[in-house]
Amino acid sequence: MKKVVANMTMGNDMSPLFQEVIACMGIPDLEVKKMVYLFLINYARARAEIANLAVNGFEDDVNDPNPLVRAMAIRTMGYIYVERVIESLIDPLRHCLRDRDPYVRKTAAMAVLKLSMFDRSLVEEERFLDMLKDLLADGNPSVVANAVAALTEISERSPHIKLKLNMKIANKLITALNECNEWGQIYILESLMYVVPQDSSDAETIMERIMPRLQHGNSGVVLVAIKVIAYMMNYVSQVDTLEPILRKLSPPLVTLLASGPEVQYITLRNIQLLLQRWPTILQNQLRAFFCKYDDPIYVKLAKLEVILSLTTEENARVVLTELAEYATEIDVDFVRKAVRSIGRIAIKIELAADRCVRALLDLIQTKVNYVVQEAIVVIRDIFRKYPNRYESIIGTLCENLDSLDEPEARAAMIWIIGQYADRIDNSDVVLGTFLESFLDDTAEVQLALLTAIVKLFIMRPTAGQDLVPKVLKWATEDVDSPDIRDRGFIYWRLLSIDPEMARTVVLSDKPEITAEGEKLDMPLLEELLLQVGTLSSIYRKPPSTFIPFAKKRFLGMSPALTRLTIAAPPVSRLPRTMSSAMSQPAAKPATPQAPDMPPALATPRSSNTQLTSSALDISSGAVGGMSNPYINDYTPGPMAGNDAVLIDLMSMEDDEDAVDGGGAAINSGGMVGFNANFG
Repeated sequence: MKKVVANMTMGNDMSPLFQEVIACMGIPDLEVKKMVYLFLINYARARAEIANLAVNGFEDDVNDPNPLVRAMAIRTMGYIYVERVIESLIDPLRHCLRDRDPYVRKTAAMAVLKLSMFDRSLVEEERFLDMLKDLLADGNPSVVANAVAALTEISERSPHIKLKLNMKIANKLITALNECNEWGQIYILESLMYVVPQDSSDAETIMERIMPRLQHGNSGVVLVAIKVIAYMMNYVSQVDTLEPILRKLSPPLVTLLASGPEVQYITLRNIQLLLQRWPTILQNQLRAFFCKYDDPIYVKLAKLEVILSLTTEENARVVLTELAEYATEIDVDFVRKAVRSIGRIAIKIELAADRCVRALLDLIQTKVNYVVQEAIVVIRDIFRKYPNRYESIIGTLCENLDSLDEPEARAAMIWIIGQYADRIDNSDVVLGTFLESFLDDTAEVQLALLTAIVKLFIMRPTAGQDLVPKVLKWATEDVDSPDIRDRGFIYWRLLSIDPEMARTVVLSDKPEITAEGEKLDMPLLEELLLQVGTLSSIYRKPPSTFIPFAKKRFLGMSPALTRLTIAAPPVSRLPRTMSSAMSQPAAKPATPQAPDMPPALATPRSSNTQLTSSALDISSGAVGGMSNPYINDYTPGPMAGNDAVLIDLMSMEDDEDAVDGGGAAINSGGMVGFNANFG
């Protein structure tokens, strides 16, 4: 048998020995039986007609006086999905669930789970679920843990079975925690997610009793305990009660960072979720997340996200010093992330913006190509956040034009030049240089260049009058991207019909940007917090998106449900500094005249176009005899309603198929449909 199993392990086909191996089932030796059962599990499905011959041997073994033999027989039968073996499993399984030996009972509990995977209806008809419920009151903790694990998994896999536990059962399960091994504790803690406290005191009781699990040596137990506590905090009615609980969660999270890199990464990803929900949970633990020289790159990048979340006005100086040091490392991805983090801090904390800009300028002076390009990208965002404040550094940025070879950096530099075209003397020359490679650039750069040249023409008509016809002609005739063509047509039409309206549209105020790059919507965040410690928290996706049978988890409706949040300290605003002679907005130039278009485009064409529900109204006719014949009449599509539709997850608790991905507020008021016919 050892030789047979050895060959089977190496991939050799040993199924021709099936009948001979079955004959060995009667040998009363535990080691031989283990190998026989291993062989049967491996080949029974492929040789189902011969596997039926093993039924008599199984029936003898489930009645063996040795509990190890009985348990092995039940376990093996649960693995063999052959109809006759399954039929012969039902009666022995019922007896083993009531066996006098706890090892047999806990093995039988898992056999019910395996049987449900083969035939769910059979488990319900034979009332095995009721027998599993009875095992929850068993005196042996291992039996209780396996019964809980089986019920939880069956509930997750079945579309019409939903597990609910009351406080009485929950207290019994928590009592069994101390005597279980790590796996048993994880099973029991996971089952507490099916308890819906009806009172704030119930939630506080459960949290208080599982709090010692936070000091457990197994990281899996700690993460599941944190998940249960995070779940129960939704049912706490007093903020004063939450604060000490959050303080107790901080040390175990920091302790997990002393584990291996894989555990560190999982912990960091889950910390990011917890910080979005409770920003003060790790407010005094910033230095614990500083990167070490030997951390893997994925751990370093995850730590940077946590550092950004923990950065406040008080510790911004320390964080900037640390990030500036990271920006001198040799790992390119890490350096890029560090530079981008400096920009995000400037956007997040206005008090630190000046210091961040100085740090970015110091990094640009290093002349390291990828550092310079990343710095220009984040400075573009800073300009958007704080307009008319840091224009004095544009000259320094323009010194590095020749080193820009990445699309994002080129697009950022073009945006800066276009936005401040009226304050840069040679902006037309610089944009003309970029325009030489227009047809070879990526769509991102082409869109930025198209808009920048139109801005230049609006601000300084004489400087941009030679560039606008060229870029509009290329954008509408020689570029394949529909986005670029559409924008080119819109700009052409605006400049031809109403240049003043073109100024209003193109130079309109930009939406304010924030530093919360990975901020999750509240419904998704709530669902992910119910999956702490699982793949879902790593992927940032609900389990139903990558596991076919996974059910959505919701916060159960209860009078105690509060969703209290302890907000982060407010960020104060600082009067703008670092002003320069260029800081004051330039005087509004005269309205530009429409540019001379190519002869092929000079014939006027009637237009009956109106954009409804908007401040923009393009009437028929042409200004100055200029029109774009490439655009036929626009017909507005159906306007969506302005009313927001909010799907309440709580009301969908018992109707999980009614909505997929619900909980998001759907506001379609700002969407306009177009029917456009281009010549």
